[in-house]
Amino acid sequence: MNAKRPALLCIAMLLSAMCAQGASAQSSKPAAVGRPPAATQPPPTRGGGGGGYHGGQHGGHHGGGFGGWGGIGGIVTAIPPGRFVDDGAVDDDAPPPPRRQRAARRNSNAPPAGERRLVPDEVVIELRNAATPAQVDALQRRFRLVRIAQTPIALTGTTFYRWRIPDRRSVAAVVRRLEADRLVASAQPNYEFTLQQAAGTSEGDPAQYELAKLHLPAAHALSTGAHVRVALIDSAVDATHPDLAGAIAESFDATGTPFAPHAHGTAVAALIAAHGKLVGAAPGASLLAVRAFDPKGGSAQGTTFAILRGLDWAVAEHARIINMSFAGPRDPAIHRALEAAHRKGIVLIAAAGNAGPKSPPLYPAAEAEVIAVTATDAQDKLLAAANRGRHIAVAAPGADLLVAIPDGGYEISSGTSYAAAEVSGIAALLLQRKPDLQPDALRAVVGSTAHDLGPKGRDAEFGAGLADALAAVNATETPLARATSHGR
Repeated sequence: MNAKRPALLCIAMLLSAMCAQGASAQSSKPAAVGRPPAATQPPPTRGGGGGGYHGGQHGGHHGGGFGGWGGIGGIVTAIPPGRFVDDGAVDDDAPPPPRRQRAARRNSNAPPAGERRLVPDEVVIELRNAATPAQVDALQRRFRLVRIAQTPIALTGTTFYRWRIPDRRSVAAVVRRLEADRLVASAQPNYEFTLQQAAGTSEGDPAQYELAKLHLPAAHALSTGAHVRVALIDSAVDATHPDLAGAIAESFDATGTPFAPHAHGTAVAALIAAHGKLVGAAPGASLLAVRAFDPKGGSAQGTTFAILRGLDWAVAEHARIINMSFAGPRDPAIHRALEAAHRKGIVLIAAAGNAGPKSPPLYPAAEAEVIAVTATDAQDKLLAAANRGRHIAVAAPGADLLVAIPDGGYEISSGTSYAAAEVSGIAALLLQRKPDLQPDALRAVVGSTAHDLGPKGRDAEFGAGLADALAAVNATETPLARATSHGR
């Protein structure tokens, strides 16, 4: 018996080591099959998890136990380290993710209940640039989607895809399932935004009352915004309008649809940089005309995908100011792009919106990085249709303005769109005067030099009050211009 004890002890130790190795392999197989090692694994994103390693899971479920030792717990040892394995299987019937995984994804980008400002059969998907064509194709098959377009976005360092839902699945349901796939950095609706213009009328008085209200003639003696690049993300601009001769430095079409000059884009461009019958707030500025809104009837609509493309192009073309005379729902992808643009020192200005006093905040005006502009009339009264809110930064004339329209025409029109364009022009005056002025400091200058309207002090109707171009330009020579932040 004593002679046999060492042999039995060796067998027992061998069995113990084999069982421990099997348990270790069983617990590590998702990382070995479905994702790269920890040293090379990309940073986690909201919506990480599920899908893409079904084969490895299947082998792991059936490879355990002493009798199945040859399978090493289902680990496929021939897969190179760091390689993503995607078998393209449709996982619509997959079980729900574990509780911890569901908790990590509680901040879903799925649209809120009742949200209708979106393309009803499309989703916008963001993938890391490292995703291979095979992985993208497999993702498309797995979720039964049809690819429409894709674009790399330098602001986020990722690629956005616009995909159509070919059946009757809801956008919310598809977004939530996509967020459970670890190849997907983000997924969301293709939201719709509208230009903030009231109905125009026929020819009107050529006098531009906003020039006196904003003290622009005196400001132009000090600065015209010369050579400052102002991007407008809007509908198509009629670059042949005589008031815009030479004002358009570059143009970009983010829609891919037939070009047609539009009244809104032309009006906004002229309010910024006209130098003919009309005088813009910054007649020397260089415009970057981004067409992201496609005419539908008398109005124009833009989508998440087109606006993202326009923002990215404007930044690449060295815009110092981006005017956004449109409004819509909060958009996660646009939010991140605007944050990135702000970090690059770009001044972001948007129309507060024309949805009235009971409307919730509209975006992008309500973003923290954006200067939200509301509209007033010739008597300094608030435009009745203007949105309200604590995010409103400043006011400018926007009621019954004489604006340029295509084919050399003019009309009287109203909207917070036009007030935003005037403040973008004022920003150009400041940047010509002080080129190193940062966005938060510029916001501080414009707000602190505005004339108080309405209730005393900053309020939810007029913000800091009516902008004053001359006072703002003069303030660039004072210590105020060195401010780095300004509360909203």
